[in-house]
Amino acid sequence: MSNMIRNRDIVVIGQQPWDTEIGSNCKNIALEFSKNNRVLYINSPLDRITLYRNKQDPKIKKRQDMIQGKEENLILIQDNLWNFYPDCMVESINWIGSTKVFNFLNLRNNKILSRSILPALDRLNFKDIILFNDNEMFKGFFLNKLLKPALSIYYSRDYMVAVDYWKKHGQELEPKLIASNDLCVANSTFLADYCKQFNPHSYYVGQGCDLDIFVEDTEKQAPLDIRALKGPVIGYVGALQSIRLDIEILSHLALARPDWNIVLVGPEDEVFKSSVLHEIPNIIFTGIKPIADLPDYINAFDVCINPQLVNEVTIGNYPRKIDEYLAMGKPVVATATKAMETFSDFVYLAESKADYVNLVALALENDTQELHQARRGFALQHTWENSVAEIYNAIGSVQKERSGK
Repeated sequence: MSNMIRNRDIVVIGQQPWDTEIGSNCKNIALEFSKNNRVLYINSPLDRITLYRNKQDPKIKKRQDMIQGKEENLILIQDNLWNFYPDCMVESINWIGSTKVFNFLNLRNNKILSRSILPALDRLNFKDIILFNDNEMFKGFFLNKLLKPALSIYYSRDYMVAVDYWKKHGQELEPKLIASNDLCVANSTFLADYCKQFNPHSYYVGQGCDLDIFVEDTEKQAPLDIRALKGPVIGYVGALQSIRLDIEILSHLALARPDWNIVLVGPEDEVFKSSVLHEIPNIIFTGIKPIADLPDYINAFDVCINPQLVNEVTIGNYPRKIDEYLAMGKPVVATATKAMETFSDFVYLAESKADYVNLVALALENDTQELHQARRGFALQHTWENSVAEIYNAIGSVQKERSGK
């Protein structure tokens, strides 16, 4: 790989700490970086409101101990990869209405954070760093100036300014942050186009997925709670959130084809819990299941669906569940969005609730073993190794342009 980055010192900042229990693009990218570079992964600093609300949480107590110097805050995770817990407290300022006042206090927070990070860089003898910012538009806003990296990268993996918490100040700040970086990389074409409005050096780098557990097993029985179902099983796996999923599509699909079983695997928000879906006999809610059990449910589905709402929150998101479905060879029907264009050769894309009925029927009718293999082969291209290789290619393009070659 001609653009492979080797023997560099990379500092990764983001919203998710290393000890998060959920999947994290940022952690996966840091692990991939560390195969050929030294990497320091910075946890988000403790803020005052989080301390107030969660002071009994063991993780918060651990951070307090580190701030007080009672516990080591620079931890070796594995060869070439360290995790740093900032030994500082920052103020909770997002509620402030005035952007001018917010910017003043945010600069103060950034300075506090940078003063914590710099000694860690000295301890590790990090030089000429690459700063990789995973969507941290507030606490990372001034770090390009304060840490003075040799190269700065902004990573866009969600359309954050569609979410109320980030929208308040992010609509003004994120475009400025995007513009201030040497390059931007994004995990969907929608987000790459968004970044390109503010920085011409913006690149789509795809998405990595951990697909090892998602392997089709035609010999395995369906999970016990759906084993007795008669007729086709149409399934969805994931959080059932009304801001992301279209309840009307699900009800229409079930009512239009009462001979189909619509199986929904995952935790429900309050809107889903009180929805009409619970009154429709061929819709089955299994509740939340352990991650290790999800492949068994997908394996039992005849068709997988992603009945996504199209709104600001969802339109740019890379749908990792689609890769999980495809890795198991399953036919998939999903709502057509800009991000879904990447999957158009392997997924049936629906633009209406009527399309869902017609396309699920088509998927049931036309499924073959050859299609199973093609879907799986496509999904397995979406590795963290390949995604980070595209980040390296983007860095190479910028460096080539800088050098005038």
